[in-house]
Parts: sequence; C-alpha cells; structure tokens
Amino acid sequence: MRFKPKPFTRPVPFKCLHCLDCCRGRHVYLTLKDIERIARKGHDPQDFVTFSVEGNQIRFVLTVREWDLGCVFHDLETGKCGIHDVNPIICRIYPFMVSRKPLGIEGEKPFEYKGKKLWLYYDEGCPGIKAEGSETVISPEEIAEFGLKFERELEGTDLEGLAELIERLEGDSHE
Repeated sequence: MRFKPKPFTRPVPFKCLHCLDCCRGRHVYLTLKDIERIARKGHDPQDFVTFSVEGNQIRFVLTVREWDLGCVFHDLETGKCGIHDVNPIICRIYPFMVSRKPLGIEGEKPFEYKGKKLWLYYDEGCPGIKAEGSETVISPEEIAEFGLKFERELEGTDLEGLAELIERLEGDSHE
C-alpha cells in the first residue's frame, strides 16, 4: 500500500496496529543522530545504513531485506520494531507527513508553525488512524515539530559526518 495523503488540520486519534505496511517497501531516511542512536544500542551502521543518490546529494537510508523489502529491524514473528525505543525520526512521524509545498490534495491548507509555512498530511490508508481504542491523539503541532527537527538534522547529515561518527563510535568501543 502506498501513502494516501489526506490533509492533517486538527488532532486525530492514532494507535499502531502493527499492520507492517510502514515497515516494508519504504525509503526511511536517516540522519546522523538516528544512526548514532541505533549504533549506541549495539547495532553496526554497516548492517543498517545504505545510500541513495538524489540529484547531487547522497542520503542515508535504512537497509531493507532483499526478499520482502522489509526493514532490517522488523521482527517477523511479533510484527514489532526491534529498535522502537531509538527508531529513526521518520518512523516517529509516520503515518503523518510534513511538506514545505502543497501536494494538490483537496482540502489542504498551510499550517503556520514557528514562523514556517508547512503542509501536513496523514496516510488515510493507515488502519491506525482513528482506530478503535486509540488512546493517543496526535496534534498537527507535534508532527510539525518532528518535521522541523528532521529537516534540521538532515541538513547536517553528510558523508564526512558519517565518517566522523563511525570513527567516534569505534573510539568509544575501545575505551
């Protein structure tokens, strides 16, 4: 299932139902902070970081299993994330999305947050949106904050930074 954007203009109930759709066949962008959090939990970046070339930029993405395009941290038996407590910021945002431009979806409107104009959406195909028994209500402000945090972290994510991070992690492991 692909992302089916619906404008996100007011709080909505959400409960992860572990449907696994978000854990399969998606490009999960990683920031250096994401990589560091996961590595400090004992995972070697060589086992979970891959590259994507987009125009003149190299982006780091979470590795997927070749046979089902599932996330390498997705536990097939439980359906749960093996790194949920340190998962990438993109995973924390999903099934929501933050954009700097409108997508052309009926009913969308800009959301002003901390002096920034953003367009917010949620995946109407996600069964956790407005799910029965949802105890968590997600607000547009929460998602806007995550989106801006991701944007800031991504700006400082590059090959040089990754090399420095790996060197630092290796140095920490030898102490």
